[in-house]
Formats: sequence, structure tokens, C-alpha cells
Amino acid sequence: MRRERGVAGFPGDDFTNEELLTMDCDILIPAALGGVITRDNANDVQAKMVVEAANSPMTTVADEILGERGIHVVPDILANAGGVTVSYFEWVQNIQVFTWDEDQVNTELEKYMLPAYQAVRKVMDERQVNMRTAAFSIAIERVSEAERIRGGL
Repeated sequence: MRRERGVAGFPGDDFTNEELLTMDCDILIPAALGGVITRDNANDVQAKMVVEAANSPMTTVADEILGERGIHVVPDILANAGGVTVSYFEWVQNIQVFTWDEDQVNTELEKYMLPAYQAVRKVMDERQVNMRTAAFSIAIERVSEAERIRGGL
């Protein structure tokens, strides 16, 4: 794989993208396109967990199907938050003409991501909902509170 710098030419690469989504694996990470896991193929997903690295890689119906099947889904809103947060850190460093080393970036990232995950987990447990619903609930509550504070509601 190192020689090829990717999976092209790797033994066993003779499968389609559709087949890739339904292969037996522990964790499936759709990371390129939206809407690839749908009503039509959700029952064929064999992964124990799906981590959405792409924006909206599955439809809401597919998400429901996977949930009913006991397949845990980490939604894009949470899975991608670390990358977005680190991009913000880079912006701050650029403005300040200052550079953090990798350890400091990871330390700062953990300060945001761990509480975010814990908040989502708490809502999941309290309301008996999946991770996506919990994350969206928190987002909606925060936007609503910000609007209330601004006098918009």
C-alpha cells in the first residue's frame, strides 16, 4: 500500500463502492460523499459502528434502520467537530503569529471535545435517543438560548 500511496492496486481492490459499504468490518467510515448509505443499502451494512466523516453520508431513513439494527452511528456533527476546532486553533495562531506544538493542540482539543462528547452522552442517556438526535438537540437548545439572550425570542 505504501508503494502505491493508496488502495489502488492493493490486493483485493476489485470491489465496487457499493460493495465497500456493505463489507464485514468493525467500523465503517464513509468519508467522501453525502447520501451513500440509504434505505436501499442500510440493511446490508455489516459494520458494528459507522463514523460519519463525510457531510451527511447517510439519509435519515438509513440512520433509523441502522439504529434499529443496533449499529452505533457517530454523526458528522460530532465526528467532524475536532477537525473544525483545530482549524479554528490554526486561525487563532495565525492571527497571533504564534505556533502551538502538537501536544498543546491535542491538550486544547481535548478541552473542547471531551465535554462535547460528555454532553451528548448525557442527553442520549437522559432522553433515550441516538447520538445524532442528542447532538442536534443540544445544538438547537444552544441556538435558542443565544437568540433568547440577544432578545430575538
